[in-house]
Amino acid sequence: MFGSGQEDGLMRGALQIVLAAAFAGMAACSGPASDGATDSDGPAAEDEAAAEDDVNIDVWLERMEVGSRELYSARDAVIAALDLEAGDVVADIGAGTGLYTLLFAEKVGAGGRVYAEDIEPRFLDLINRRAEDSGFDNITAVLGRENDVTLPDDAVDVVFIADTYHYFSDREAVMKSVYRALKPGGSLILVDYDLKPGETRPPGKSHVRFGRAGVISEIEYIGFDFAGDRAVEGLEENYFLRFVKADD
Repeated sequence: MFGSGQEDGLMRGALQIVLAAAFAGMAACSGPASDGATDSDGPAAEDEAAAEDDVNIDVWLERMEVGSRELYSARDAVIAALDLEAGDVVADIGAGTGLYTLLFAEKVGAGGRVYAEDIEPRFLDLINRRAEDSGFDNITAVLGRENDVTLPDDAVDVVFIADTYHYFSDREAVMKSVYRALKPGGSLILVDYDLKPGETRPPGKSHVRFGRAGVISEIEYIGFDFAGDRAVEGLEENYFLRFVKADD
């Protein structure tokens, strides 16, 4: 039912290379330190380091958010399509820089909660900083594992996975952990590149192995009920699928 471990490992390795290159690019953008600057320079040195961090964050946001095109430009329409309510608990799986995490936090309000899950600690550090800067105290950063999203059982109303599913090295194990985390009747929203039958993968999408039919089959195998796809304004290359965890 699920892909070979060897292929998945190669795909995950490719993702790690991309992340490493991006982090290296961030460091390069900081530039050399000022002449004579040392750890003993006090507040001036700390202010300069903070300024360099701000430059690095700008680089991240440009590369990881604006660079994702549809998922960035259609973000408001995607949020609307989720039908979130105040007080909902949402899990943003593969949260990255926190683009959707912050939007979810605003939507569910002070009575809600957003779990920002990722396997890269530096992403979580960035999300915590952005949450603090934006005044959100309803975001919890969660360090996931390759085979587990490490969320509490029966705790989440909506799980959101965008441009991430095809990177999972152990999709079956990860999605079983997602199933456990959802409350009975909770929704799984999956947004990803729609590789159509017979289509040649475009540049930059070589890691996408199958289209919506294959994804639906795999998610149903886990035990989810397919609740249909939804046309979302601004999404042309990506599909928007909803699944439901049946009430026990």
